[in-house]
Amino acid sequence: MDHPIKRDHARFRKIIKGKVRDNLRKYIAGGEMPIPKGNGQFKVPMPSINTPQFRFGDKSQGGTGQGDGQPGDPVDGQGEPGEGQGEPGEAGEQEGDKALDVEMSLDELASILGNELALPKIEPKGKKNMQSTVDRYTSIGTVGPDSLKHYKRSFKEALKRQIAMGTYDPKNPVVVPIKSDMRYRSSDSKIEFENSAVVIYMMDVSGSMGDEQKEIVRTESFWINLWLKSQYKDIEIRYIIHDATAKEVDEETFFRTRESGGTLISSALKLCKDMIASDYNSDEWNIYPFHFSDGDNWSAEDTKVCLDILKNSIIPNSNAFFYGQVESRYGSGQFYKDLAKEFGEKHEDVILSKIKNKEAILDSIKDFLGKGK
Repeated sequence: MDHPIKRDHARFRKIIKGKVRDNLRKYIAGGEMPIPKGNGQFKVPMPSINTPQFRFGDKSQGGTGQGDGQPGDPVDGQGEPGEGQGEPGEAGEQEGDKALDVEMSLDELASILGNELALPKIEPKGKKNMQSTVDRYTSIGTVGPDSLKHYKRSFKEALKRQIAMGTYDPKNPVVVPIKSDMRYRSSDSKIEFENSAVVIYMMDVSGSMGDEQKEIVRTESFWINLWLKSQYKDIEIRYIIHDATAKEVDEETFFRTRESGGTLISSALKLCKDMIASDYNSDEWNIYPFHFSDGDNWSAEDTKVCLDILKNSIIPNSNAFFYGQVESRYGSGQFYKDLAKEFGEKHEDVILSKIKNKEAILDSIKDFLGKGK
């Protein structure tokens, strides 16, 4: 039986997961994001969990040390945490509310997201092209190194031998294995197929895409990455920004750059197309191109170029093309309309999503990943 502390710890983690799940929508809409710790764990701030307080039992009375207090009162009589004695804005002397940081693994967070949105497992492409040999100790052999000796099976063989030879004495149950009794764990080599994926994020960073829109993209891409990382063995992430021209950048630059030029969406799609052609064989890679903008494009002619690139290059080589339109006061939303007119809003390989504000992020993730592509 587990130690009581282990049971309490398991129960606490169950409560934590429930809290994260119950508050996931509010948590994401508030701009909160788990903080990677570099060891596969994430630090999750949980301000809504209160520390426990002693309360009276069913008899509604205290034991030793009865006083005038009421059930739920702090035992030291110094008031609730956070009830400072100063005026607003003044430094208080009492304890304040504390955010409780808890650690959760990528798989735990991905599981919460998947359950919340009822996301299906992804059916990867290119399964036959990424293979690896894995040794699993699933059988027992009569030879092997001492490090793989199976003691239970060895003593069992010795007991069977002693009983068969009439040398086993139940009154003196000594079992002595000899060399022929020894058994060893034996491995079977098995070929497993692994999958790799690349996510290519493209974003319009022209003047109409403000900080609020970029924060939405940043939050949404974090949770998309989290889910995809839980589905694939390896994943690469590339970033492209564009206004009238496009370039590849690192993650920090991707979310912080703001340009004042015009908008040619085709510049980003061309760079994405070249990136796929040079670095990612679509027979071996699962390819996820995401483009985010407020829907403005420079001209209808450029939109025609975009549609040509999508139909002839990006869509045939990708799991799907994902377009997220982030609402802004300056964006016309025309590119979404053009894509919907060309492909329809329910196309299998062109997945469109409108993201009105932070509250819509979870629904947008469901739009993108709900098909298990």
